[in-house]
Order: sequence, then C-alpha cells, then structure tokens
Amino acid sequence: MSSSAFVLPYDHQTTGDVVEGIDAAKLWSTTPQGEKLPKAGTTRIFYNTPPSKLTTVSSLGDGFSSKTAEERRELVRKSVGGAVKELRDLEGVKDVAVDASVDPHAAAVAAHLALYNFTLKTSPPSAFNPSLKEPIPAKLSFTPLQASKEWDRGVIYAESQNLARTLMELPANMMTPTAFTERVQKEFEGVPNVEIFVRDEAWAAEKNMNVFLSVTHGTSEPAKFLEIHYKGAPNKDEQPLAFVGKGITFDSGGISLKPGADMKLMRGDMGGAATVVSAALAIAKLSIPVNLVVSTPLTENMPGPSATKPGDIIYAMNGKSVEVDNTDAEGRLVLSDAIYYTATEYKPHTLIDVATLTGAMMIALGEVYSGVFSTSDELWERLHAAGEIEHDRFWRMPLDDEFGPLIHSSNADLQNTGGRAGGSCTAALFLKPFAEGSEAKNGQMPAMKWAHLDIAGSMEATRPNPYQEKGMTGRPVRALVEYVRQLANGA
Repeated sequence: MSSSAFVLPYDHQTTGDVVEGIDAAKLWSTTPQGEKLPKAGTTRIFYNTPPSKLTTVSSLGDGFSSKTAEERRELVRKSVGGAVKELRDLEGVKDVAVDASVDPHAAAVAAHLALYNFTLKTSPPSAFNPSLKEPIPAKLSFTPLQASKEWDRGVIYAESQNLARTLMELPANMMTPTAFTERVQKEFEGVPNVEIFVRDEAWAAEKNMNVFLSVTHGTSEPAKFLEIHYKGAPNKDEQPLAFVGKGITFDSGGISLKPGADMKLMRGDMGGAATVVSAALAIAKLSIPVNLVVSTPLTENMPGPSATKPGDIIYAMNGKSVEVDNTDAEGRLVLSDAIYYTATEYKPHTLIDVATLTGAMMIALGEVYSGVFSTSDELWERLHAAGEIEHDRFWRMPLDDEFGPLIHSSNADLQNTGGRAGGSCTAALFLKPFAEGSEAKNGQMPAMKWAHLDIAGSMEATRPNPYQEKGMTGRPVRALVEYVRQLANGA
C-alpha cells in the first residue's frame, strides 16, 4: 500500500481537467455508472494512478456550478470529507495531497474535521489520552496542491473546532473545572496578545456571584472562573467584544436528579465554555484585530449533602433574588452572574453567551441549527450570515416579554424554570436582566448588543455526515470565528 495519496474533488459537469497529471473525468468514467449522478462525497479510489500513489476522486454532486456560494462550499466539504474518511481507514496511507483549488478554506476544514475520530481505547494508543507525555502524530498529513492563506485559515478553524470536540468528549473525571483550565492554559501557550486568569471560589464570593456559587455546593470539585483576554486590536484600550460560556463539566441535575439513561452525555454540558475558548484560540492564532474577553464559570452540578435545594432563594450579583425551582436548570444560574460580571466589568460593545441550556431547544431545532435569542437585529444578521458561510447554522428564536409571567410569578424576582411550555424562551428571558446595557434606557440606545446561543441540540451529532463522525460536534466554533473575522473586516 502506498503511503501517498491524492484527493481530487470532481465536478461532473467538467471534462478534460487534469490535476497533477490525473484526469479525474477519465478515471471516473471507468467505474460503474448509474442513471443519476452520485451524491457529494461519493468516493472512488484508484491505485497506481500515478504509479505508486493512490488517487481518491470524490464527487461534488449534481449541478455543482449552478449552486449558490454557500451551497458550493458545503459540497466541497462533503467531497473532501468523504475522501478523507475513506483514506483514514486504509492502512499505510500517510501523506495526502489535496486539490483545494475550488475552495481552499472549505477543503482544509473538511479534511481536518473528517480525520477526527475520538477514542480512549488503548490499542492502538489514543492521541486523546490526557496522560500522554508525548503527542501521537495524526494518522494523515495534509498538504494542499497550492499553498494559500485560505487553506491555512481553514486548518485553524477546524483544529479549534476539534479542540472543542475533545474538551466535550473527555469524561468528567478527566475534564474537571481544574483540568479544563489547565488544558486551556496549555493550548494558549506562546499565542501572543493573550492573558489568562483562573479565579477561585473565594474570588467569586468577593464578587457576590452567589447564584453561580449555589451550583457549586453539591460537589467536592473546586469551581473555577476562567477568563481569557485577547488584545488584538491596534488600540489595546478599544472597547472589547465578549464571549461567555456555560461550563458545567458534569450535570447530574443536582437534587432534581436526572434519569440515569444517557446521563453520561452530560460530560458535554460544558459545551458553551468549550466552544468560546476554542473560538478565542482561533481568533488569537489568526491575529484578528479585535479585543476579546472570554468568561467561563466552571463547576459540576452534583447532589451532595450541601447541595442547593429546590425552593432556595439566592441573591445574584446584580442584586436580584432568584428562586431555584429546579436544580437541573443550573446553566442559567452560572451564566447569570458571569454575564452580569462581564457586562459591567468590561463594558463590551457586544456580548454573546453560549450554552447547552435547554432540552426544549433540542425539541425545537434538533441537531440542525443552534438557537439564537438576541436584543439586536444587527447582531442576529451578522451571526446568521457567518453561520451560513460555515454551514454552522443558526435559527432566531423569540425573546418576548410575554413569556415573563412563567418565571416572574414566584416569591423572588426570578424563578429558574417556568415549566415545559416555551422552555428555551423562558431560559433566555431569565438571562436578559443580567445582560446589563442590552436594553434601551432613558431614551438612549442600548449600550451593548447581546445574543444568547442555546446549543443543546447542535452540541451532538447522532448520525455522521461526510466530514464529521457521530459524537460531540464542537459547534458553533467556526461560526463564531467567522462572525468575528467578518466584524473585524467591516463586512
């Protein structure tokens, strides 16, 4: 078996194109043909073409050239991803040259996402084992036939998404709040213009983050509050953008205990934190000229002897009283203090929080879209555009005060659940009072744009696609990075 291979995306509407001496149309014509053109990602492997190398021709599907730009990008991802998955499973293949001429960024994203396959099995040794002293090289090494900045950018997008996937996949005994902060510090080593701060529970208590700390009472694992400050703008004092990510490293539900079936999936309940720190890493590596503050409250939610009880009332950092109706609605509790702290301490022009927040979002949108609740039409439009470019898509949900009575009718200012009806909407509405500056006051425009991203459905893929296996997805890392890149470019 040759150690070298080519990946050639193939548009069936073209003929005679020769890449590196290889005529893809001629090769494809030697294979059995049906009446319909194959789906994008359908792959054929040819041996000794050229001699001593494999050639993997992968279909771009029917009518590629007539599609929109966003559709073509996704077909390139499917084509390259399908080819890489085929090569990944072949013994002996190592070096892969990719014809990325159609869309270098999309090709790089697909190649590196498709190669990812999380496992902690010991034979062969897993590259994901956190106790490894030396890293294990990737099974395949990719090189574009023509080097480009777009390819290099796509590699960073994909590698950052893969980091989020790893953080979410690692079991809770390996990804505690402490382990999370240590891993993030390691990933940012040597990246310029970055400062990282790891705060403890005593610091949070000094800040009156009582609602965040209420979730920590049932676990023996020390909670952490991680901050990442990236100053990439020419003016280091320029008003920043802010990300806040929910970091529940394991969610048992607390006293309101979850059913045991599939509870292990709750190792990924820190998906919001995983995606915002991974997006920040890509933004810093790409030297995007913005200032960015990232905040992630990190804790387990466990039913220990000191755990918060249903009916407890706690005063949040902003002074509002919060009744804990259900301890399994803990994500909005840790986010509330974190959002208020970030908004008031750093006064960002835009704050985006990301959380695996509600089962209701899974029912509403499944795995296809991440839900967005926003006080700003402009922010929504920018997020939507970025999601379409990366096929890491968003759907806008209603942020309406008419849902208010469901969470305002208790013995406190806010109740952390409002029942099953409109569950994702009441969760977003709960967070809104903590996004200080997101509403107009005294006839003035809002001082801050705010969006809440509920990724409870998009956090996991229960079925594979041509460039991503089943499991934790690491979404919406690419969409967030693209949003910031477009924002910095004035698009």
